[in-house]
Amino acid sequence: MKPYRQVLRVSLPLVVSMSSTMIMEFTDRIFLANYSLDAIAAALPAGIAAFLFISFFLGTAQYLNVFVAQYTGSGKLQRVGAALWQGIYFSLLSAVAMACLFFVARPLFEFGGHPPEVRVLEVTYFRVLCLGSGVLIAATALSCFFSGRGKTRPVMIIHMIGTLFNIPLDYALINGVWFFPEWGILGAGIATVVSWMLIAVVFAFMIFSGENNRIFDVWNRRAFEANLFRRLMRYGIPSAIQFSMDIFAFTFFIFMVGRIGKLQLATTNIVLAINSLAFMPMMGFSLATSTLVGQALGRNRPDEAVAATRATIQVVLVYIFILLVIFLLIPQPLLALFRPAHLTPEAFAGIAELGIVLLRFVAAYLFFDALYMVCIGVLKGAGDTRFIMWSIGTLSLAVMILPIYIGVEVFNAGIFFCLELRHLLCHFVVCGVFLALPAGPLEAAEGCPNG
Repeated sequence: MKPYRQVLRVSLPLVVSMSSTMIMEFTDRIFLANYSLDAIAAALPAGIAAFLFISFFLGTAQYLNVFVAQYTGSGKLQRVGAALWQGIYFSLLSAVAMACLFFVARPLFEFGGHPPEVRVLEVTYFRVLCLGSGVLIAATALSCFFSGRGKTRPVMIIHMIGTLFNIPLDYALINGVWFFPEWGILGAGIATVVSWMLIAVVFAFMIFSGENNRIFDVWNRRAFEANLFRRLMRYGIPSAIQFSMDIFAFTFFIFMVGRIGKLQLATTNIVLAINSLAFMPMMGFSLATSTLVGQALGRNRPDEAVAATRATIQVVLVYIFILLVIFLLIPQPLLALFRPAHLTPEAFAGIAELGIVLLRFVAAYLFFDALYMVCIGVLKGAGDTRFIMWSIGTLSLAVMILPIYIGVEVFNAGIFFCLELRHLLCHFVVCGVFLALPAGPLEAAEGCPNG
């Protein structure tokens, strides 16, 4: 039972933390769906496009988790502060790069080819998220100080604070209640960025204490270390490219669905918002797996890494089974949450009918998606980031991006064709990762970034 207790101790706070982020996005989409159909049609393409660019920097900063885990496992606690500061410096550079995307928003969404009334909202939402994303990247780097050491409860609490702050602010800025202006999708973006700021500030307040400086040198080791920074880039960038390629394939999927029609785009956005009930907690399990594997390899105990991986997979499959029951048996109440106030149930019936079918497609690939996230966490924790970069990049292009483009643009394929390709991508990626695991670095910690 020890591996299960360890997995639950580290994973559950991270799952709750990621779930709080999911709740933030979920309520954001509900408020926008009730505000207008155009707003919900614009929210996911713009949000996922912004996240596509953010994901490269976010994936690199999040790999700091493995550095902290391996330094903790090997007893080199004074190096934790130095690693943390390299992540902070990286987040500052990332903020500048993301702010420059403000100027490419209009041509980017013109290329998407969505209806003009949707496109205007997409540009607005995208710009706000890009300008504020540096704060999110910094908060992610700071959170690794706790999650990398297996102290995941503070991460959970801080993200819950951000969520509880975001929900009323989101509602107020979208709808113009109390003393706030009615800003619609602009208000949704501003509320999200302000919540990111609060999370980053609370993390910084908790980390930079005298006690943490004495143990981990969180202030004394604030100098830029070129060698350590290069190692973070060496291992973090391939991990980030894998993350970005996954998001790119998903972004491309959303944009191509938008070419099929506004109804299909709005329905897909609603269904994928419901799908986030599974995806965001899976990120928590994946991050926890990286932490446990990194700590085990830091102690030179690959057997503990294997035991933690098996226990995590079994726990995750129980969670996925519960979601499958909900998605297949009671989809109507979930879809009804997104019905705009001005639409009657009869007028919403077309979206609800299509949404039920799309949720069945989601249920079909959830099992593979869950295994994929856990296995990726294993390989990241072991420092094997190049394999996942090349495998996922190649499979995304060959199995999803090119077939969807040809299917939609040449053969006028519909939404079901696109979702089936998403299912196949998850299946092939999981098979490829499982083939890599037996001969991978779980048997030897060579190449791990804890030097």
